[in-house]
Amino acid sequence: MAFPLRPDAPELPDFSMLKRLARDQLIYLLEQLPGKKDLFIEADLMSPLDRIANVSILKQHEVDKLYKVENKPALSSNEQLCFLVRPRIKNMRYIANLVNADKLAGRTRKYKVIFSPQKFYACEMVLEEEGIYGDVSCDEWAFSLLPLDVDLLSMELPEFFRDYFLEGDQRWTNTVAQALHLLSTLYGSFPNCYGVGRCARMSYELWRKLEEEEDSETKGRRPEIGHIFLLDRDMDFVTALCSQVVYEGLVDDTFRIKCGSVDFGPEVTSSDKSLKVLLNAEDKVFNEIRNEHFSNVFGFLSQKARNLQAQYDRRRGMDIKQMKNFVSQELKGLKQEHRLLSLHIGACESIMKKKTKQDFQELIKTEHALLEGFNIRESTNYIEEHIDRQVSPIESLRLMCLLSITENGLIPKDYRSLKTQYLQSYGPEHLLTFSNLRRAGLLTEQAPGDTLTAVESKVSKLVTDKAAGKITDAFSSLAKRSNFRAISKKLNLIPRVDGEYDLKVPRDMAYVFSGAYVPLSCRIIEQVLERRSWQGLDEVVRLLNCSEFAFTDMTKEDKTSSESLRLILVVFLGGCTFSEISALRFLGKEKGYRFIFLTTAITNSARLMEAMSEVKA
Repeated sequence: MAFPLRPDAPELPDFSMLKRLARDQLIYLLEQLPGKKDLFIEADLMSPLDRIANVSILKQHEVDKLYKVENKPALSSNEQLCFLVRPRIKNMRYIANLVNADKLAGRTRKYKVIFSPQKFYACEMVLEEEGIYGDVSCDEWAFSLLPLDVDLLSMELPEFFRDYFLEGDQRWTNTVAQALHLLSTLYGSFPNCYGVGRCARMSYELWRKLEEEEDSETKGRRPEIGHIFLLDRDMDFVTALCSQVVYEGLVDDTFRIKCGSVDFGPEVTSSDKSLKVLLNAEDKVFNEIRNEHFSNVFGFLSQKARNLQAQYDRRRGMDIKQMKNFVSQELKGLKQEHRLLSLHIGACESIMKKKTKQDFQELIKTEHALLEGFNIRESTNYIEEHIDRQVSPIESLRLMCLLSITENGLIPKDYRSLKTQYLQSYGPEHLLTFSNLRRAGLLTEQAPGDTLTAVESKVSKLVTDKAAGKITDAFSSLAKRSNFRAISKKLNLIPRVDGEYDLKVPRDMAYVFSGAYVPLSCRIIEQVLERRSWQGLDEVVRLLNCSEFAFTDMTKEDKTSSESLRLILVVFLGGCTFSEISALRFLGKEKGYRFIFLTTAITNSARLMEAMSEVKA
């Protein structure tokens, strides 16, 4: 569904400026090494770089050869070497080995290291330890915002999730603050700020400090974006763990959308070659089906194919002049549409084959039962069978995490049994992964103290809200608690539907999960926007274990136009799924808002599990 925009829908800001800025800054840094140079690029940066400055632009600025930063020795004969890398220790070791090998061979060259998006002190320390700090010049390429689509910006930092939510490493919060500062400099300040989560609060405070330090000219600028919402991924793990059923989400789950494009293999292209396809609003076919529930996609594509055929058939009765017009004006567009149509039909067929093989319906049924809290024993048996049949280590982990979070932890007997079966089925090397999942609160065992929830609810009736909150906080500090059932009830996340849920004409955001569940993250955003604050949501915030980390900051802005007040920037810290994006696009259409998404990276259940895993695929 390219959701039809309401006539009064606000215009989106033009984010192409971010690309131009990033390109100009990179060119400036490359030109600081005049003359021919070889460029070594880290694998993670290749796709984002390609979206900003392709090979021909690099060649114009005297980049001779391009190399990938990898474990094998580099065979560059150039006298100047430039490294474009993420600030990681292993990259520093790689550069140090190369420079030290040159020193041993008595060779002198110029070396430049460009860190993206920022330079960390630890990296400089390693260069110093390796004895090459004086031989290299270091610079930062502050490229932290890549526009993947008209309403989607990504920081392309998939490691943010593990670094912050597992390791407790806060270094990327400064990168988030810098990115927000850049947006407010370019598009005016944000009059209304809301946020929930420890990381959201920290990033917000750092960003506010940056704003105060710079008494910039933006103070007088008219704000283009009326609201900004910062949200931590650990507020809502459930949504990220569910199987996606909107088209864009399914394409991501099946083929992996990387940096806004996807590699369709021979099974999709119906040829012996793979094809890299850019998926954004410019692909007219994709734009109309991206937010659709998968059950509607085939019908739409076959209708589109019939319409296309009818347009081709028009040429039959044409005279020469009409034919000339048809060839010069329409034919190219029709051919392009035909190519895209056959690709998406191929993708749908491939998805159908894979999902039928997996028995997708049974899987979805189990997920819905977990979300609703029914037939828990049957669902547990299904997960055990999944493990015993060795379907997939990542999928089995995902289902165990979904069971744990929706049930507020597994009872000790189930936890031990599932863990033992998993390790026997997939190998003992996964033991550390369980420790990680436990630390992150994704797969936990109910402690004896967890039976206090009944006592807790009685206590809360007897004492004031504030005191009850303190008691609950004391209880919840025993283990990272999800309280999913209570939150679900409070926010009505499981819609009660009489009869069948009509997926063709969705009534609410639950359509992104076949009508079974409204994404928690999206419901929170909807509720806060309705109230323009967290007022009345105290109980929800408490259940999210976020009493100190929910904030609202509203400035009296006379310059804010009614149009900009309907533009909302949602910042997902730790990743966001295509299902959430589709749900909020739907909400925007219903309420007359336009949402813009800024995420540290696009995520899905498999990426989430891989980030926690100690066994690298």
